[in-house]
Amino acid sequence: MPRAKILDDLGEIKKIDRSGMLSFCVNAALHYGEATNLAKRMNLNYPKPKAIIVAGMGGSAISGELLKDWTREKIAVPIEVCREYSLPAYADEKTLVFIISYSGETEESLSVYLDAFKRGCMIACIGSGGTLQKLAEKMKVPHLKVPSGMAPRAALPYLFVPLPIFLEKISLVSGVESEILEALDVLNCISAVNSPDKPLKENFSKRLAVDICGTVPVVYGFGVYRAVAQRLKQQFNENSKVPSKWETFPELNHNEIVGWEASGEFAKLFSAIFFRDTDEPEAIRERITITEELIREESIKTFEIRGMGKSNLAKMSSAICIGDFLTVYLAILRGVDPTPVKTITVLKEKMKRVGVKEKVLCELQKLTK
Repeated sequence: MPRAKILDDLGEIKKIDRSGMLSFCVNAALHYGEATNLAKRMNLNYPKPKAIIVAGMGGSAISGELLKDWTREKIAVPIEVCREYSLPAYADEKTLVFIISYSGETEESLSVYLDAFKRGCMIACIGSGGTLQKLAEKMKVPHLKVPSGMAPRAALPYLFVPLPIFLEKISLVSGVESEILEALDVLNCISAVNSPDKPLKENFSKRLAVDICGTVPVVYGFGVYRAVAQRLKQQFNENSKVPSKWETFPELNHNEIVGWEASGEFAKLFSAIFFRDTDEPEAIRERITITEELIREESIKTFEIRGMGKSNLAKMSSAICIGDFLTVYLAILRGVDPTPVKTITVLKEKMKRVGVKEKVLCELQKLTK
């Protein structure tokens, strides 16, 4: 592909990536470290909850999904991600609700904040300011203020890393700092070998972007890579501006795999990316191997991304970072600025006609008088 040469032209990269999305990939370890320091300074003195709910949308909600995967074998407290305007019926004063809205203006998150306050839930907020911070301060609810001026998806370190740290503050988990330290080392390695100044022939993310360009990427994860796969799908959508989908093992072996069975020429429009790990359970390893073999028989190109490190936090963050590099390089390869999300902006403007946010704020004002 002649256009692949653009990925080694730093000048052209800057012209396309006008808002510098690539810089967040290169400086991932720095942002994870800053997020850690911010979270450590915040006080959180809640008792052990009977349930945890992470409320948010898009790049904020994925933080909750990552937390679910990271804690699956660590704690006995159930975690649910809420992408709605209200909480599930069971939420009460023994439920800890994390309200995450990077902008502090997300109407769904503000609506859940109102619902959580009415129910007497334990509440903690994360955002860069806006209405959410003002409400939290007025109502004396813990709020972690993170740096502003980023695309929400680029702010993932600030929206995710505080969550395990907060769980350690209320004695639900331990050893978070050691996992973060390993993750920082691994992220520095990932950034070094995938940075824009590393030529295409030596750069895994650049090569993979070239290989999948022109196809619809399908992302397959498992275990701690379940939400990582979902994150990559979302990054393809927002950074690369391409359709994508994601599924997880072993569930995909009971439905998804049949979809390739008689796909014919249609299959050539897709590529499949598998997340892998040196510590895969035997059953999952065999399922992935067999699945790759089966779908390659249908002329579908398959690729693998491997997490690095020993701890789950290192594995997850390293795989996310590789995926972030990949999606930005794919955007550059397509000549598309990865940062703007025009369609989302247009939709939000049109949704203002419904007036949901105004109704929520009006009700909150009544409660705080």
